[in-house]
Amino acid sequence: MISLRQIRSFVAVYEEGSFTSAAKREGATQSGISQHLKQLESELGAALLERDGRDVEPTLAGRLYYRECVEVLKKLEAAQQSVAVNHVRGAIRVGLMPTFTRSVLAPALDKFLTSAPGSEISVTEAYSGVLTEMILKGELDFAVVPAFEGITGISHRLLARDREMLVSAKRGKNTLKPVKLSELGPLKVVLPGLQNTRRRNIETYFSVNSVAVAQRLELDAMMGTLQFVAASDWVAILPFVMMASDIDGGRFDVRPLEDPPFYSEFVLIEPARKVMSSAAALFADILRREAEKSRLVFEERAGRQQQLTRRRAVRSGRPQ
Repeated sequence: MISLRQIRSFVAVYEEGSFTSAAKREGATQSGISQHLKQLESELGAALLERDGRDVEPTLAGRLYYRECVEVLKKLEAAQQSVAVNHVRGAIRVGLMPTFTRSVLAPALDKFLTSAPGSEISVTEAYSGVLTEMILKGELDFAVVPAFEGITGISHRLLARDREMLVSAKRGKNTLKPVKLSELGPLKVVLPGLQNTRRRNIETYFSVNSVAVAQRLELDAMMGTLQFVAASDWVAILPFVMMASDIDGGRFDVRPLEDPPFYSEFVLIEPARKVMSSAAALFADILRREAEKSRLVFEERAGRQQQLTRRRAVRSGRPQ
């Protein structure tokens, strides 16, 4: 008879691509994991994994069986959650990028703790690569990262689509006035490191749209980036959701990129084999609604800026 331990061992090896890593994840020995896999393959009468030294690759049967196993594990966890009523609110672990911790985290936490009194929540701030690794290790219930191609063992869904902004030190009344980067002089731009998904997207936008860059400064420190930009002639490309609270402040000009507009998508990722708890699902939905609120603020304020620009053009006699 196939056991739950055998299924978990197979899923761990499939997702980790290594017996050693799977054993570490499951708190077992490598020989124990190997034995579970042999027993499982014997029960099924089919090879699930091909072993070539330390490398492990799933067979076609293994790929098909993995999908079924993930569903079994998710249903089992859902059943446990439905029985454990006293843990519905429970403790949750969430991973967020600085983009979200700076802007939507505070109001989201306030709403969550009001809606689920007594809940415990732990929030880890990190960049996408770190958060993805933590999800794979089962150290977080979910995380929010830039959209990416996908990784075995992780499921993801769209949380927000946001407009990218040129952020610079305050120079006048330019906030929310659209800007075409190719028409500016060569930029001195602060960028995230090469391992960051957003860096690749920004560089692609520069290349495709003939944006001239004089200097690049890599800085994987968001608060440091903002402090440096506010005190210099350097600029940064950042999502509106991060800068929403600054549009009426005196430190930054926040201008949407246009011709063409530049968007970023952020996804919620979670372990494919797990079911999100009620508390985690509630917090995820609150984050989504706060991000949506930010998008609506941008549309309303950008619309007002466009109307103001048209009125000024009419008064000055310039063509609209």
